[in-house]
Amino acid sequence: MKILSIDDVSLAFGGLNVLSNVSFDVNKGEIFAIIGPNGAGKTSILNIISGFYRPAQGRVSFNDNDITSLAPDKRAALGMGRTFQNIALYHGMSVMDNIKLGAHSHLKTGLMSSLLYWGSAHKEEMKLRKKIEEDIIDFLEIESIRKQPVSSLAYGLQKRVELARALAMRPQVLLMDEPVAGMNAEETEDMARFILDIKEEHNITIVLIEHDMKMVMDISDRVLVVNFGQALTQGTPGEVQKHPEVIKAYLGQKNGE
Repeated sequence: MKILSIDDVSLAFGGLNVLSNVSFDVNKGEIFAIIGPNGAGKTSILNIISGFYRPAQGRVSFNDNDITSLAPDKRAALGMGRTFQNIALYHGMSVMDNIKLGAHSHLKTGLMSSLLYWGSAHKEEMKLRKKIEEDIIDFLEIESIRKQPVSSLAYGLQKRVELARALAMRPQVLLMDEPVAGMNAEETEDMARFILDIKEEHNITIVLIEHDMKMVMDISDRVLVVNFGQALTQGTPGEVQKHPEVIKAYLGQKNGE
């Protein structure tokens, strides 16, 4: 059952065509990876899905509803979360407060009153804190740092906090832009494990961009390859790895493989 559809989407900036007639479906509960060289249009696809870019043509559908003209905050409220290649956290705030920001669209009392404990917002904020602690902080193994300012954390932990904030949005679809970029081998292995657990334990559909081909092929259900703004091929990791153009352009060709 498809949860997200990109139909014949094109994007241009001035006279430069960034995407040309890109189409694909994402099935509910799968990990769908988008790969390709730098400048291929991968992040532009995520920006169109999340609403930061408006396509020149084409349609974006979420749960069979046309969301092409919806603003990013409206898409988030419908159940679309995102992490970014460049960490987008509030460094002067604690880990907990950064994570709570992800849940603001679900608060009846409003974001500021919840953060500042105004009136009846205190009770709702405490319920939110408990849910975050039980469902997200424990899951991502960041209990020991929940009171620390984000600015004091190592890069890998900051990426994990950004993931926690996205999960606090209670997404049906999570968009991840290079989740292991800049990480060492141990951090990459941890993030891959978390991504798999998010799919299996939380039933969240994941669309990710990543240059780490080993991780992509290990955890993805299906892979889309883009090049020069066009969809080159898509399929299972095994199918994509056997595609001659993918072997030539992205994965390299080894003897006997």
